[in-house]
Amino acid sequence: MKTDFDALVIGAGPAGSTAAILLARAGRSVAIVEKRAFPRRKVCGECIAASNLALLDALGLYGDIASLSGPELRRVALMSGDSTITADLPPLDHPRYAWGSALGRETLDTLLLDRARAAGAVVLQPWTATRLNGTSGGYRCTVRPAASRDSVDLTAAVAIAAYGSWEPFGTPRRDRRPSDLFAFKANFAGAKLAGGLLPVLSFPGGYGGMVVADGGIATLACCIRAGRLALLRQAQPDKPAGDVVGDMLLRECAGVGAALRCAQRQGAWLSCGPLAPGVRLRPDEDVFRVGNAAGEAHPIIGEGMSMAMQSAWLLCARLLESDAHRDWRDPQWQRAVAARYVADWRGHFTRRLRLAAVFAHLAMHPRLVSFLLPVLKAAKVLEHGAKWSGKVRCALDASTTAWLAAGEPLETSIGRMASQRASTEMADGQYL
Repeated sequence: MKTDFDALVIGAGPAGSTAAILLARAGRSVAIVEKRAFPRRKVCGECIAASNLALLDALGLYGDIASLSGPELRRVALMSGDSTITADLPPLDHPRYAWGSALGRETLDTLLLDRARAAGAVVLQPWTATRLNGTSGGYRCTVRPAASRDSVDLTAAVAIAAYGSWEPFGTPRRDRRPSDLFAFKANFAGAKLAGGLLPVLSFPGGYGGMVVADGGIATLACCIRAGRLALLRQAQPDKPAGDVVGDMLLRECAGVGAALRCAQRQGAWLSCGPLAPGVRLRPDEDVFRVGNAAGEAHPIIGEGMSMAMQSAWLLCARLLESDAHRDWRDPQWQRAVAARYVADWRGHFTRRLRLAAVFAHLAMHPRLVSFLLPVLKAAKVLEHGAKWSGKVRCALDASTTAWLAAGEPLETSIGRMASQRASTEMADGQYL
């Protein structure tokens, strides 16, 4: 068994698998460790914004995504109590990738990980990373296969954290508070929800969304404050938390009732939390973070998967922009890469986090939303909000997308992009 790698990726969600594909295709040796067996369901809204399609195409997955995902998402709605307003979603300014869609995480994650394996990454699944020691240029990670007490030590020059918010290497959890948000999700067959519509839900103490994904299955996902959840459970003490939340949504949001009252739930409710929106990147940390390990936005804007995959692109573009024969064990070089990556990440995603927080806190007060509905509709806030939240912006710049669309190999495009960016940064005195 190979145990020494250029890069070790912990977590095989969209961020981890994207990073593994990019690095493996560039000729780097990569191991990716994932503790869950695929396919597996996740608490996720499942929306793939149009801004991700160029990257998915570069990864060789656009055809699969287009054939498997649900209807193109062309409309957005805000549902609050008995009221609903709708608007057109802005298209991406691209001849092939105008509209996003929705695809179950069990399908998307499997496609991405299979592509990483095909690119040459060593996939350890289901294996658990139990300990990570070392620093830039020299990491040692202890991993253990499922249902076994035997462990193996892997070594790598670069370590990439791509695990979720609740993993053992994540941010330590503080004491619970009534304002903490817990997430719930369920899938439904036979829903009366228009294909191509993306409703955002507003209700007291929480927010949510619905979408029709692959196979005509509708997903209902929401976040609810712990204090509100506790009150609901007191009123229905014999019911599971997911059922209690589902009953509340049917009662309090007319749009949910109209769409799902006669639908059949597929499987159990999923739950997770508490959510911890915010930035987790730290300038003093050696491990590179992508996806939720780097930062998390309130999921009301449906940009979680965009931030995951695009953050992996930003990091890998920085790692691969240097000489192909660069020794990745150089800690000074890694620190320089980290500084540039953190700046890239903040430039692309900080605004999304702030905007998502504003939308989330507004949605948790439906009386205010109902009062503001005429203003929101007149000001076209839904249309503008989609643009502000990043749904028409991708981490791949326009020139890189054009090279990829013209059939240029991904590795060549990264090299060309890096050369242009390095020239700019050297002129500005930034390049090390």
